[in-house]
Amino acid sequence: MKVLYKSFAILLLFFSFGLVKVQAIQKEIISEKDFNNCFPLRNKFYTYTAFTKAFSEISFIKIKVEKRGDWIYKITRTDKRANKTTLVRQDKDWNEVWAKAKPYSSIDVDYGDFCTNKESNINKKELAAFFAHIAHETRNGINNQFNDGLMLINEIDTNAAYFTENIIYPAVAGKKYYGRGPLQLSYNGNYGFTSDCIFGDKNTLLNNPSLISINPVLAFETAIFFWMTPQGSKPSAHQVMTGNWNQTSADKQNGYTSGFGLTINIINGKLECGKGEDTAPMLDRIGFYQYFLKKFKIIDDNCACSCAQMTPFSG
Repeated sequence: MKVLYKSFAILLLFFSFGLVKVQAIQKEIISEKDFNNCFPLRNKFYTYTAFTKAFSEISFIKIKVEKRGDWIYKITRTDKRANKTTLVRQDKDWNEVWAKAKPYSSIDVDYGDFCTNKESNINKKELAAFFAHIAHETRNGINNQFNDGLMLINEIDTNAAYFTENIIYPAVAGKKYYGRGPLQLSYNGNYGFTSDCIFGDKNTLLNNPSLISINPVLAFETAIFFWMTPQGSKPSAHQVMTGNWNQTSADKQNGYTSGFGLTINIINGKLECGKGEDTAPMLDRIGFYQYFLKKFKIIDDNCACSCAQMTPFSG
């Protein structure tokens, strides 16, 4: 009994420390007044309480993503509150001899790292970039006013199903995977992958994609998840904005430079990058970024804001 009591006490201490850390960071970065000021025309669905609760909830999740080659995955999820680690995905070919011969890579993602750098200005710069993208993705107002973010919960056109053939995350008959939430999560593959990591069960969002439209905390969690998680050949936007991305020679050839412009490429490069400096959606995102930097009273001297000369990411 003494051993069990001691373990429980340690877990309780860890849980309490985590909450204190998250609450302290939230207070340092943005207050409810400032959040509301950043999104004055927001839909009432998107509240400060939902944002901060999502920040707190997802901070207790971390994942380890392992790959063999480009498409054979193993994902391990840890719930830090329960101190429980679960294998949520292991592709059927993972242990095949030919698969083991492929190049291996792995990355650990701790969602508690979102905007919790020890340097306050790095947190503010990351939050400005995050806000810029969620504002652009959900805007519904007048160009260059920058007051119209967080207005749309879903894509305006909900007729398209947004599904692709995917063995691991197959679309469910009758369900549509159009853009939902602050970063407009779309396609069945993204819904399933996000669900694996947030819930430890791919079927939660594959079977019920509309949960994102009715649960504002989950909606913000999906945005933070997408922001924090590298996918395919892309780094995460979090890595880029916090200086934790290292440019390779191949990156240099493709014009990939650390800065806000690279986050545009990560989020919507196919449609907005490598198309010249007058691409309207790219310019709108940049405008929002500069707007929020001013709101937070910081500057980004080495912004590298444009992705006009970058090769779009393939996935």
